[in-house]
Amino acid sequence: MLYREKLVAALEQKRDRFRNAERISKANLEALNEALLSFENRSQADIEAAIAGIAWPGARPTAEQDAHPLILPFAHSWANHEQARQWALDILRGVTTFAADGSQISSSRDVSVPVGVVQVGWFENRHVDDGQGEYIKDVAVEVLSPDELAGDESGFADKEVEWRRFQAEFQQAEDFLQRHADRPDRALAFVDGSLVISFVSQMTPERQTPYMAAVGHLLDVSEETRVPLIGYVDTSYATDLTSLIARLYKLDRRAIVSDAAILRQRMSRWGDRARLYQCAREDRVLAPNKENVYERVLFTYLKTTADNPPARVEMPAWVLDAGRQDWVMDVIRAECVVGIGYPYTLETADATAVLTMEDRERFLALFQQFVAREGIPLWFSKKALSKRGRRL
Repeated sequence: MLYREKLVAALEQKRDRFRNAERISKANLEALNEALLSFENRSQADIEAAIAGIAWPGARPTAEQDAHPLILPFAHSWANHEQARQWALDILRGVTTFAADGSQISSSRDVSVPVGVVQVGWFENRHVDDGQGEYIKDVAVEVLSPDELAGDESGFADKEVEWRRFQAEFQQAEDFLQRHADRPDRALAFVDGSLVISFVSQMTPERQTPYMAAVGHLLDVSEETRVPLIGYVDTSYATDLTSLIARLYKLDRRAIVSDAAILRQRMSRWGDRARLYQCAREDRVLAPNKENVYERVLFTYLKTTADNPPARVEMPAWVLDAGRQDWVMDVIRAECVVGIGYPYTLETADATAVLTMEDRERFLALFQQFVAREGIPLWFSKKALSKRGRRL
């Protein structure tokens, strides 16, 4: 239970620290805003000359640096949601959108027989007739047995379940891209999250390599099929663009705030987006692999709600080279209209894949029945039994 009085007292003890953090954050934002005024008018050539020799400046400009303002205003406005929805359905008509998402049950040390579950759900919406209509919604389930979860690496079982989930999500996305290679101008695939997978920096090189290879392979398939692949991050704390600005204007690295925070103030209307930039993030991911993958990912930020910071949108560099970025952004906007601020296809894939606490309990019950039929001994730790008893 929560001890309210003690918690309030603990918060009061840290009052000055919270106020100081807010003061520093405000000062940092002001410094970046001042630099941004100059940055938005600098040419691509000038910026590239200034960061020459810096392997990972955070971001690099694209041709949009010279062609567009920092924020590209959305051309449409509507009097009500009905008008917005009609626009969205017109954009989506005849376009097939896809998303895959996953959920997992990791092996627990409280159970004597190691077991893991990966469930991947996907949603493919063909938007026929009135923009709705034919769709495919399905799931794939994989059970990981004890031999698949055994390894010398610390936490091997949990990491293996996470990898299998990641791999399965990407496999479904690849299948979609391949199946729509004959109509690439009428198909688009979402990935739930970033194509720039800095989270693997905490992993061993042996773990990093297959993740980076999977991203590189999916980017290859997107380019070969010419079907756009979109990484979508609803709440992004990435600092790629602000890292570039900090380097250019020699700001204290502690002054860096998120790209979304700095761009939020410049986006006045729904549907506005930032210029496209090439990702050149400095992290601890294997450099050779990173060089081949990050430079192939472009990012922008899109205002999809009235109050929240803009969402981060990523796409392969070939999309800009092919001049398809405006169509791609309109499809994403339309998805967000239907999904009320979040891409409907991603939302549906997530709802299809999600495993709740109740689902986990049901799985344990089914697993107990399975091992009993097979004559396999199974026991739970006393701690686990106590927790389950309190939660059920």
